[in-house]
Amino acid sequence: MTDPTLSPIPAPTDPDWTAIGALPIADAGGGLMPLGLATPTLRTLPIYHALGVPGAVPECWAREAVYRRLLTVARRLPAGLGLVVLDAWRPYAVQRYLYDTLMGLIEIRYADHDEAERRHLARAFVSPPSVNAERPSPHLTGGAVDVALCDADGVLLEMGSAFDEACAASHTVHFEHAADSEAARTCRARRRILYHAMIEAGFVNLPSEWWHYSYGDQMWAWYRDTPQALFGPSAPDSLEARFQRSLGLPQVR
Repeated sequence: MTDPTLSPIPAPTDPDWTAIGALPIADAGGGLMPLGLATPTLRTLPIYHALGVPGAVPECWAREAVYRRLLTVARRLPAGLGLVVLDAWRPYAVQRYLYDTLMGLIEIRYADHDEAERRHLARAFVSPPSVNAERPSPHLTGGAVDVALCDADGVLLEMGSAFDEACAASHTVHFEHAADSEAARTCRARRRILYHAMIEAGFVNLPSEWWHYSYGDQMWAWYRDTPQALFGPSAPDSLEARFQRSLGLPQVR
């Protein structure tokens, strides 16, 4: 087996969000699964709940196809490494909060930029909130996940930038071109391990975020040159929905 630390991460193709949003969605169905019940090889840290983000949930939820691929990644990692899921399905309220917060800070930092430029800067790190069934925010589908590496004790490893850090170092290939230092080599090796393991399991990466991978959503379909996405908007099952089904009533999410 080829050492993943020796294989460079390929130069990325920036996403064409207009083309991505135009792809049809033939939702393959299937509810969301709680990832916290996974084996010790796959760990979860619901990061937004831990950070106190309003509306964040204390569990990581994803589609079954995503869940099983994450398990595959976790089991194939080199000895001593583990996979940590920081976020997966995300409520609309959280997406709205993240986007509005980042846009507010960008408007302060880049006051000399026009609105289109500021939105472009924000889009690299947070998708505009959308519950539109034809163009949902990726994390609303249960197909997008944010992941990191940890050691055998569950300690998160340094990856060269913090999760959700809106800076150049967060771009997946940053350390393919960074100055050659011991710290840079370590981060480059870890990002390569994570990238190649996720790609081999069928995911695609958002080039501006080393932590963001997708399976089944519109971005995944665009990068894989697939004619349609597999997953539209979703949400964890609720007690109300179960009562509605049992009574034969129309279900409203």
